[in-house]
Amino acid sequence: MGNLSHLECARCAKQFEPGKIYNLCPCGGPLFVRYDLHRVRAILPGPDGLNSQPPTLWRYRPVLPVTHDSSIVSMGEGFTPLVHAARLSEKLGLPNLYFKDESRNPTGSFKARGLSVALSMARELGIKKVAIPSAGNAAGALAAYAGRAGLEAAVFMPEDTPLANRLECALLGAEVVFVPGSIKDCGQLLRERGGAWFDMSTLREPYRVEGKKTMAYEIFEQLGGRVPDVIVYPTGGGTGLIGMWKGFEEMEHLGWIGTARPRMFAVQATGCAPIVRAFAGGAERGEEWLRPETVAAGLRVPAAIGDFLMLRVLRESRGLALAVEDRAMLDGVKEFAETEGLVTSPEGGATLAALKRLLADGFLSGYETVVLLLTATGYKYLEVLEALQHPRKI
Repeated sequence: MGNLSHLECARCAKQFEPGKIYNLCPCGGPLFVRYDLHRVRAILPGPDGLNSQPPTLWRYRPVLPVTHDSSIVSMGEGFTPLVHAARLSEKLGLPNLYFKDESRNPTGSFKARGLSVALSMARELGIKKVAIPSAGNAAGALAAYAGRAGLEAAVFMPEDTPLANRLECALLGAEVVFVPGSIKDCGQLLRERGGAWFDMSTLREPYRVEGKKTMAYEIFEQLGGRVPDVIVYPTGGGTGLIGMWKGFEEMEHLGWIGTARPRMFAVQATGCAPIVRAFAGGAERGEEWLRPETVAAGLRVPAAIGDFLMLRVLRESRGLALAVEDRAMLDGVKEFAETEGLVTSPEGGATLAALKRLLADGFLSGYETVVLLLTATGYKYLEVLEALQHPRKI
């Protein structure tokens, strides 16, 4: 099985044999892929060994789960630019401010990372039909990569999903099911229907997180072999937050980094902030957020199966969870566009709004190297961005 050692429950630590089809552990915990990192270290003694590899997430193949080249479903995802935000840096008095532009991925968001790896593993394991509940970008990525892999796809989307996401899924040949309510309602309907569809929901299969962890490897590599002091990440289901933390752990075991880690800051919307509430209350799990409301579709996640993992990451990293208003998100979108020439999504705008709060409240002093994760293009949110011209609609 290549460098893959076993799968392990993130909650109870039970181990599972690789090469078989899994969703959750019987205890309900998500499964993590574990590798023989001693073997990887011998194959890839340092990041310099990556220089000849392709500029995609598959440059990290030794720490990805796919065994056979023929299984890989790729459209050039990953290795997105890490850009020094020169004008914002000057404006905020934060010289070492960077943004990771995930809009450059094939389907316009970081969801392409997780779905590329997950669909590659689905093909390797002989899965033929895949389904996902999604507020937008994950659905588009699943439909695209399933189409490229020759698999059948179904997406379960809230009725108020952005138009671009609805259109792309239909165009890409997926079966599209619109559901009243939130992504939680979509997931419930998917699991009620079940049948031959394999559930690709966030953290309900082991491999999407493996694609997302490559953001940590890339940031380290793009910073010249350094770990940033701070990562600000817009958080719904939290796969990226959890995945990056896993990636940094692997890099330590590979001998690439020491024990230092970035402080991880999770950003949610004030209208849907279960992780913020749980973090502030010292809880281990995030109680479901009733009536979630926000213009940021990717943050409209009322309950996350990986809540305990996100909270663990935030506390271990000496980070924080904070919520921002929709208006502040869209102001962030506008400021990114005017200062850095990039049209980002509301989730991306939320990271800038959060950064300003962190600076104003004294959580950051200004000397840190800070990376904002801009998770998707703003061009998929034209109805929302139109509200920037009509503030009373927000």
